[in-house]
Amino acid sequence: MADALPDLLAEGLAVVFCGINPGLQAAASGHHFAGRGNRFWQTLHLAGFTDRRLRPEDDRMLLDYRCGLTSVVERPTARADELSSAEFLAAATVLEQKIARYRPDCIAFLGKAAYGTLSGRMAVSWGRQPETIQGSSVWVLPNPSGRNRAFALAELVGAYRALRLATCVSVASSPAA
Repeated sequence: MADALPDLLAEGLAVVFCGINPGLQAAASGHHFAGRGNRFWQTLHLAGFTDRRLRPEDDRMLLDYRCGLTSVVERPTARADELSSAEFLAAATVLEQKIARYRPDCIAFLGKAAYGTLSGRMAVSWGRQPETIQGSSVWVLPNPSGRNRAFALAELVGAYRALRLATCVSVASSPAA
């Protein structure tokens, strides 16, 4: 079985993107969002979080843009529907501890399912949520997985851009070229 991916977290982050759980390819490679067809890196770039399209093997560079990465559930699977509600609920305390430790301005859940299970809400809307987690604002964004084709690339970019504008993250905060 593939190992869990290490979090990419640091103090002073504007946004922590929180995936449901690592895919098998990402876990095997040791890099976030490495699955074929995953649109995360392209979406981040087009939404203005990065000044160029990063590759999965560049994932640590995301910290230079004041963005981090974590997952709700650490166990890698081929599909998110292989996870149980019990796994999500068991992971909630660990996730809250991470957010309390690093205190990002915002945590952005990639998909409604994970946040809905964690919050206990059946109906979750896209965008900013009324709750906070350990003082961090909460957003729910469409999942960029290659398996999630309910959103066209332009829709993904629009949702992520709204978060970027709300959090004032810009490529101006990126490392020098």
